[in-house]
Amino acid sequence: MVGASTLATLAVASLASLFMAWAIGAGSSGSTPFAPAVGANAISVMRAGFFVGILGLLGAVLQGANVTEAVGEGLVLFPEGGGLSAAAAIVALVTAALLVAAGIFTGYPIATAFTVTGAVVGVGLAIGGRPATAKYVEILALWVATPFVGGGTAYATAKLLRNEDVPERLLVPALAGLVAAILANVEFVLLAPGTEQASIAAAVAQSLEMPGLAATAGVTLVAAAAAAAVLYRDIQSDPEAGQRHFLLVLGGLVAFSAGGSQVGLAIGPLLPVLGQGPAAAVPIAGVLLFGGIGLLAGSWTGAPRMIKALSQDYSSLGPRRSIAALIPSFVIAQTAVFFGIPISFNEIIVSGIVGSGAAAGGSAVSGEKIGKTVLAWIGSLVLAFAVSYGAITAVEAVL
Repeated sequence: MVGASTLATLAVASLASLFMAWAIGAGSSGSTPFAPAVGANAISVMRAGFFVGILGLLGAVLQGANVTEAVGEGLVLFPEGGGLSAAAAIVALVTAALLVAAGIFTGYPIATAFTVTGAVVGVGLAIGGRPATAKYVEILALWVATPFVGGGTAYATAKLLRNEDVPERLLVPALAGLVAAILANVEFVLLAPGTEQASIAAAVAQSLEMPGLAATAGVTLVAAAAAAAVLYRDIQSDPEAGQRHFLLVLGGLVAFSAGGSQVGLAIGPLLPVLGQGPAAAVPIAGVLLFGGIGLLAGSWTGAPRMIKALSQDYSSLGPRRSIAALIPSFVIAQTAVFFGIPISFNEIIVSGIVGSGAAAGGSAVSGEKIGKTVLAWIGSLVLAFAVSYGAITAVEAVL
């Protein structure tokens, strides 16, 4: 029979994970995907919060496994069969969630990936784990590259959209085709047997009994051409409406990607705990659904405040600059999901907003706000590590 103390510990750890999921949904994953669309007046704040919650839940269930496993088992190395204790998981989750919640209520977006990574590494090292140096190099590389790649791509795209020599009725559909080509090659668990993953293009090629790189490339080209043709017809009918429709699709794709990435930050620390005792039989799909529901609740109850902060405080966005900000955001998010790297959507979106704003001369971008946000990101990583390390050390000493 399972002891009452074991069940109580599992319950507390699950509540801490649910609180973390709520904080993420109310903060980064719930606010950032549709912030540019709200800034461009393509959708209202409340409606954006509603849709981002639904799409985030779907992304969590369909794409959340890679980052979840990386956060739960890849940030700190333990002897074979070891992992974070229940107390360590609780300390890490509560520390990170409180920092993210503080950012929500003060109006400054705290980088969730920074806080969770710092907290998990802090508790892991404190209880005897070893640094996962190779994983840290991957994470740091993506974190450092994101502002340059995301901001640079957004800048170039915004410049191109503002260039009068480039017909917008052709350029915007071409961008839609590019996004469709990338989406066709995004991998999902449901498209492959067991726990394997496959892309839409590969699955279609397989169903046509034409597997192989050439067939997959052919399906990708067809998807790109179809998306470009649909948007071209839409823009020909009404240019402004066509831009808004494309912008909303981009926001939806980023929201979906946010769910796939951010759910792992909330439930990843639970994996070692769920691998033992009464929860050992819980499938990963059930764990992802649990985290996705937390994201959904956070998006519906707390995201509007942060959506407003990002859409109005950082930059006065129009449709062109919003499109320029969301395209690299989608690409970077899917890259992080594919490699199982925890990443902050605040960092992704803010980088895109700054890059697209610079293309317009930078007059609409608040330099002071951006500077404070960057300091908050760095501070949250260091603070999360220090607080979680000290807290679990104290808890272990008492226990």
